[in-house]
Amino acid sequence: MEVFVRNLPQEATEKQVKQYFRPILADLSINVFHCQKPRNKGYAKITVLDRQLGQRFLAVHGQLIPGFEGFKTVKKQLRHMNRPLNCSLSNNAPDEYVLKSLEREQVEKTPAQWPPVPKHKAQAVGQNRTRRSFDFNSIHCGALDYVQSDLAFVPYYGQTRSGRLIFGRKFVLVDFNPSTTTLSAHQMEIPYSAILSMMTGSSITPCVTFSLALAPRFYEKVPLAHNTLVDEMNRLGLKHYQKIQNVPDRRRTVAFDSSHRAIVASCLCYRFQVSPNDVAYILALKRLPGYPDIVPWELAVLEQPPFHVQMTSLNRALNAVQYQKYPFELKFQLQRLAQNGYLPPLKVIQLMQIMTQKFVNADNLSLADAVRKLACYIPYPGGETEATELSLPTLRDLLLNNYNKILREKEYSKDLSTEYEQIAMVYKAMVTPAGIYLSGPEPEMKNRVLRKYSAFTSFFLQVNFADEDGEPIRYDRTTSLDGVYHERFKVVLEGNITIAGRPYEFLGFSHSSLRAQTCWFMAPFVWEGDLRHARAVIKDLGDFSAIRSPAKCAARIGQAFSQAFSSVKIPSHAFRRLPEVENVDADKILRTFSDGVGTCSKAILKLIWAAYAQSRTWKPTVCQIRYAGAKGMISLDDRLEGEVLCLRPSMIKFEAISDRIEICGAGFKPLNMYLNRQLIKILEDLGVPDRSFLDLQDEAVEQLRITTENPINAGYYLQRNDIGKAVKLSWLVRKLSYIGMSFSDDGFLRDTLELAVLIQLRKLKYRSRIYVERGMTVYGIMDETGFLNEGQIYCSVQNEKSDLVLKGRVVITRSPAMHPGDVQCVNAVDVPLSSPLRSVHNCVVFSSKGDRDLPSQLSGGDLDGDLYNVIYDDTLMPKRLSTAADYATAKPIDIQREVLRSDMTDFFVKFMENDQLGRLATLHQTLADQKPQGVFDPDCILLAEMCSTAVDFSKTGIPVDLTKIPRSSNVKPDFQAPGPRVLIEKSIAIEADDEQDGDEDDDVVEEAPATRYYESTKVLGQLYRAIDEHAFFEQIQRQSRSMRTSHRSSLAEQLWQYVRRETALMQYEHYLPFARDTRDAYEDNLADTILENSFHPKHFVSEVEVFVGELLGKNGAPNKRQRETSTSMKEKHDRDVAYTVQCILHGEDDDVSKAEALERSIACLDVAVHEQGPRKRFGRLVSFTWVAAAVCLREVEKFLGS
Repeated sequence: MEVFVRNLPQEATEKQVKQYFRPILADLSINVFHCQKPRNKGYAKITVLDRQLGQRFLAVHGQLIPGFEGFKTVKKQLRHMNRPLNCSLSNNAPDEYVLKSLEREQVEKTPAQWPPVPKHKAQAVGQNRTRRSFDFNSIHCGALDYVQSDLAFVPYYGQTRSGRLIFGRKFVLVDFNPSTTTLSAHQMEIPYSAILSMMTGSSITPCVTFSLALAPRFYEKVPLAHNTLVDEMNRLGLKHYQKIQNVPDRRRTVAFDSSHRAIVASCLCYRFQVSPNDVAYILALKRLPGYPDIVPWELAVLEQPPFHVQMTSLNRALNAVQYQKYPFELKFQLQRLAQNGYLPPLKVIQLMQIMTQKFVNADNLSLADAVRKLACYIPYPGGETEATELSLPTLRDLLLNNYNKILREKEYSKDLSTEYEQIAMVYKAMVTPAGIYLSGPEPEMKNRVLRKYSAFTSFFLQVNFADEDGEPIRYDRTTSLDGVYHERFKVVLEGNITIAGRPYEFLGFSHSSLRAQTCWFMAPFVWEGDLRHARAVIKDLGDFSAIRSPAKCAARIGQAFSQAFSSVKIPSHAFRRLPEVENVDADKILRTFSDGVGTCSKAILKLIWAAYAQSRTWKPTVCQIRYAGAKGMISLDDRLEGEVLCLRPSMIKFEAISDRIEICGAGFKPLNMYLNRQLIKILEDLGVPDRSFLDLQDEAVEQLRITTENPINAGYYLQRNDIGKAVKLSWLVRKLSYIGMSFSDDGFLRDTLELAVLIQLRKLKYRSRIYVERGMTVYGIMDETGFLNEGQIYCSVQNEKSDLVLKGRVVITRSPAMHPGDVQCVNAVDVPLSSPLRSVHNCVVFSSKGDRDLPSQLSGGDLDGDLYNVIYDDTLMPKRLSTAADYATAKPIDIQREVLRSDMTDFFVKFMENDQLGRLATLHQTLADQKPQGVFDPDCILLAEMCSTAVDFSKTGIPVDLTKIPRSSNVKPDFQAPGPRVLIEKSIAIEADDEQDGDEDDDVVEEAPATRYYESTKVLGQLYRAIDEHAFFEQIQRQSRSMRTSHRSSLAEQLWQYVRRETALMQYEHYLPFARDTRDAYEDNLADTILENSFHPKHFVSEVEVFVGELLGKNGAPNKRQRETSTSMKEKHDRDVAYTVQCILHGEDDDVSKAEALERSIACLDVAVHEQGPRKRFGRLVSFTWVAAAVCLREVEKFLGS
């Protein structure tokens, strides 16, 4: 039942109300309840599971008779903050999903797990608890440094302002009292995840000092007078009060003031003066779970020149005559050291002075790479770091060591951009509310602009806009973000980013980079005698003057920034225009069946095959291209003779001149088909039995389980998932078994397999990413022959397994599927042997007949490169179908003039502000589970349309109207709950679920209310609960242990003994120095990968994650950023392993002699097994052993075979 509580103070938080009622309800045996207290409202709702117990509460504390007379008859009047409370039975029935969440809590929590109740009821709330709120009277911002060997604080900014330090669940809130000069008050949030160290002073110098890895978040409270006005208007019931009451309580800012603004990005140490009596209480906080370690440390105070003066001196030095021989590549890395806060600017200047003496005739590009690597090895100053580790002699030696290693590596390897024509080394910058942080250069696939100006890639800068943690700025209804978007990001987009004297200005962005909140900047350069700046580069791309929509213009220019695997020159006579295939349907709407697709002759495809490296194995017949001002798909039409490229008007987006086709993708082979939660929910509501999904998941889980049963299964799993491909890890596991050894005897190999399995299991549980064997993901094209009728498709597949032509009824869809009509059934048919369609494969061919084209019915798809899911599994066939959605085509915003750069940057900011696709999709998933009609519910249909608008936002410039979002409670299905953390230390372990109550002192900052989860009875809930992570992982670890042998020596030592027996007469000792250099080079590259891909300077990516090629999600499946990081991390490590293998096989002189390769591999295995490499910041690395072992065993096998 639901109890309605009136007359609460509007300022009371939900947490305070919940704490007040807990002991009162506990007296009546109500230990599980839900409290909802809206912000700035004087009422609350209390939901209890047992109606009888609720009635008991009302009998004692409630008003049973309406009106004032009833209020006077309450047996035991409750008072909160001296206000009498009015408790009565709510007029509304309790939310059924709140009740379900309470049922789940009642079952899962034993009485011992219920939150403790204070002895003296509500009056005792907050007593006998660790204090978490402390007053301060001054703040300083600066950095840590050393006075000789003693740690010291260097203040660069200070204010005598008072306030409170409030330690919450996830962050420290610094709440300032209002300034004497203004009515506004500031706040600062320091996430615990950003704290490197926390130190307290003594009673003589009482203070608390935070050393941070990331800049804090800053806010300014909305003045009280404004909130009072809002409350008064709400009370009077004035029109549009709904909008007024949602005015944010605070606004995000970038710093306290202009002086703080100058240092906020690079000075990440904050010191607060507190009361001497509070020091011991602050130290006591370290006992609380989840809180950072706190140590007593008396810091000296070191005075240095102002930080902005130091940065000015560094910028002058970078442009001084004495350093003019330094190339931009080196100056970029030097500026990065200071700007990113690795070293103080004065120390960077001192390091430059040393470089002029020690690196007189150095290769400056290698020196730039050495400085880049130096940043990875500079420790943060603090109690765990000795002063000598940051001294100039140590930095000099580190730099020299890096430089010499890079020179040695260059003897074997080539620069990536030299070795691969499609790769460019790109410099990057991340713009956050606090600062601009530099990184790179990193390998990126070239686009049209980088390909044209390939000798000037350092003049282009990839710029990402994000929060301090690298994630997109999160939507928060209580906080205005105008200050970040319009006063920070917009200013950067309109101005310049100056690096080593080069002013970079906004250039443009691609469709995919817009969604990633990333764009391109460029600095002017001279090309073929002309000065090239942003306007000139855009002008050379094509004629955009006729486009009047900023979003559309940006999208058209963005075609040139789409990454392309290769480009092919074609003769000018090859281009032809094809007419569109269109039809006017029954509603007199023009339907285009050929939207985005053209054709080409076999001669054109042969040019593409010759340029595309992957085409050596597979010959694709459909390709996604960019050509001049056109984009879309082309498919083989073997009726065309000679070199012919046919494009349609829907493909040509603007007029441009080019003689090259850029290849963005091709249908080499069908991609695997995976179900996801949106698709599963739609199929469930279309009548697919729950058992179908459960059986598919059970099969997937079983495949994972048997992976650790024997080496054959383990090897197959590693091969199928592309793990350790460069070193042929799957072959190594099977080979070890063949010679009588078990990979399970080695902890690293065992962890590699277990982690790989666990990652896939978490994708199943937390994303419902279920493999469909009888399904595929392919590009879509149109039937150019007119053979297919409405409701028919042709799908021919060629891969390494077999050739297949689908026949019969199949399911077809496209991601993201939100509307029930986004899933359709069609008939797959074969075509005559003489049909030109016989020449195309690994795609789905749609009919050109009927009232409406099928692609547009599948989540608004077209044929310009969209991927379609085809399922031919009878168990997933829907029992009913829904009419496809038919949303009105939104016309892009027309500004009635030529689009300027400022218009495009305005749109870029607008998109960042209003991109709510993820939020809408999550809400759709929640409501589809809760509503009886599922995805057919009107709220879900509305959300599907809003998602369509959000998808098209990047092209139309029209954002989603957020006021139309359906209301929902803070109660979600259990399958949306986060999972337990996984720890990777000496072995892999899953932590127990942490469901501790989050309630704290009344003084503690109000954080977002904890989300409640209920047990979903729908199929997604069943799938989620069918996987028990703990039980599964314990089982595979038991299986892994059962495969171990009884050898006392390590597996590596056993393998070494085997190799020496088989190659007893081989002399390899002369290669030991080579082997040590090879190991050091491999481990240095591996260390770079670990440091570059770690999101926190103290919590490193594990060596096992790098070796597997995938980051483990913190709580459940990896998020988008982690998945993208995993992709680049795997690519880099695979390249490094391949390079190491080539070094062992071919040596310094590219020696391909079998005997020499064997000797080098034996030497490498000897060094790996018997000598430890240098210890890194994160411990010793061990994977080189198995890289060397795999190469050595293959060479031994060749030797024995010969």
